[in-house]
Amino acid sequence: MEETIPFKNLHSREYQGHKKKVHSVAWNCTGTKLASGSVDQTARVWHIDLHGHGKIKDIELKGHADSVDQLCWDPKHADLIATASGDKTVRLWDARSGKCSQQTELSGENINITYKPDGTHVAVGNRDDELTILDVRKFKPIHRRKFNYEVNEIAWNMTGEMFLLTTGNGTVEVLSYPSLQPLETVMAHTAGCYCIAIDPKGRYFAVGSADSLVSLWDISEMLCVRTFTKLEWPVRTISFNHTGGFIASASEDLFIDISNVHTGRSVHQIPCRAAMNSVEWNPKYNLLAYAGDDKNKYQTDEGVFRIFGFESA
Repeated sequence: MEETIPFKNLHSREYQGHKKKVHSVAWNCTGTKLASGSVDQTARVWHIDLHGHGKIKDIELKGHADSVDQLCWDPKHADLIATASGDKTVRLWDARSGKCSQQTELSGENINITYKPDGTHVAVGNRDDELTILDVRKFKPIHRRKFNYEVNEIAWNMTGEMFLLTTGNGTVEVLSYPSLQPLETVMAHTAGCYCIAIDPKGRYFAVGSADSLVSLWDISEMLCVRTFTKLEWPVRTISFNHTGGFIASASEDLFIDISNVHTGRSVHQIPCRAAMNSVEWNPKYNLLAYAGDDKNKYQTDEGVFRIFGFESA
């Protein structure tokens, strides 16, 4: 069962285009395109040449009036993407034309967005700890709920029957879907939970916390299976690879940790020059996109992201 990958022989490539730092990177469902969302108020879609060194084509998605904090692709459609911005709007885009096809204005500054695995609903979280669920076809809110605690990243399980919220209280709140009735409160960490990832095989979810730990949970039993302890700063972003065998996690530490999910051991560290905001594995290949607070020698934002996993730099 143990996968071994010669991570130490693999390299990163850098992609430049944004004028300010990149907050979010996400792959489409076929693993051929990557989207990046930036403080420069734009998102970009990149055709990633997985094997060659072709000229990278990218297309700019313009229209937001504030930072694009998070974005996600339609899990069933390789060219549809949703963006959440501090300008209170959520937008759907066609990545082929770069045009916005739908938009709706919500009540606050949006910071988190995720699709239901069947592509029918989008959940959006804002700075005021309010959750809005949108029906993708009509692009209208079907649920709104304000929480009296800090809500961070949000996710559905693979079947879409459970909705998980990470909170500032160190808990994961498990709600049934679509009723949003509370099922369980998982006491996950001693400090706030910042990020969550669902294993692509549907067996586990992982939580990254301000206590610098990543915890791995059996989703059917809601039991903690193990913790990953390599980072020393609050964990900002985590991602499972396509097999569910590896997990990447990042923080203000100047490396990204890749650990074996089954053993808990760290197998590789990717050095970085700044705190990381977003890591995401490709859904088909062992390619990890990552973006952070990189600055150039004049101490201004670089606006780059990188992809690790190529056989040559």
